[in-house]
Amino acid sequence: MKLNTLAAVIVTTYICFNSIAQASAPQPVFTPEQEGRIGEIAAEYLVSHPEVLVAVSQKLQQQEARQQLQFAVRVMDNQAALLNDADTPAFGPENAKVAVIEFFDYQCVHCSSMAPELAKVMNTHPDVRYVFKEWPIFADRWENSQTAAERGLSVWKQKGAEAYVTYHNSIYTTGNNEGRLTNEDIDRAAAKAGWHDAGKESFTPTLEKNDELARALGLTGTPGIIVMPTATGATPKKITVFAGAVPGEKLEMAIKKASESHGT
Repeated sequence: MKLNTLAAVIVTTYICFNSIAQASAPQPVFTPEQEGRIGEIAAEYLVSHPEVLVAVSQKLQQQEARQQLQFAVRVMDNQAALLNDADTPAFGPENAKVAVIEFFDYQCVHCSSMAPELAKVMNTHPDVRYVFKEWPIFADRWENSQTAAERGLSVWKQKGAEAYVTYHNSIYTTGNNEGRLTNEDIDRAAAKAGWHDAGKESFTPTLEKNDELARALGLTGTPGIIVMPTATGATPKKITVFAGAVPGEKLEMAIKKASESHGT
């Protein structure tokens, strides 16, 4: 095998390995010395062959496009459940042309970082419908993941949209996540929303429904964010799915895409 060919194989393998490692965080495969040498070879090769980076970038873009198409098809199949569930908190005009739907967990650190970004977008785009899918995926690990979700649904049921958003943002403003959210945090956030104890309420059916929907969409973690038109017959070109936290600018771009006219 020629040296250039060998270097190309090493570089490609190294890039792919790093992509997989970042996604799944496996145990180290290479020693630090091997990592250093591979890095040197990769750097030298990429300086001489920048087309490799172009090819890898194109490949990743193709993979992302395929994933987005798969997400979009599932979104279209579940449009009614995403947009018209009376058990799901929603804020914004009912006749909005675009909806932003978030699947989230109050104990999720990435959801916590997403919260202020979403709040800014909500202020900038009051004409959009915002739908909040409580999805306490960390409940097996942290009990208050479930408690906070149930309290949120209770606030929604009792006090409506504005109170729910107050509760939602108050929870994230505590900065307590990854197991640090307390009952006192939940009580204070609910009090700010004007909530009062309604006794025993069961929101298990709603949470189970959200879990089934998230899995049907292909979401594997929180946050999961869908930006889509509210009209029937939405096409993949107008739907964006973010499997993870994103800056507000990306939400803005997705909202714009959802509101534009595209051919089918």
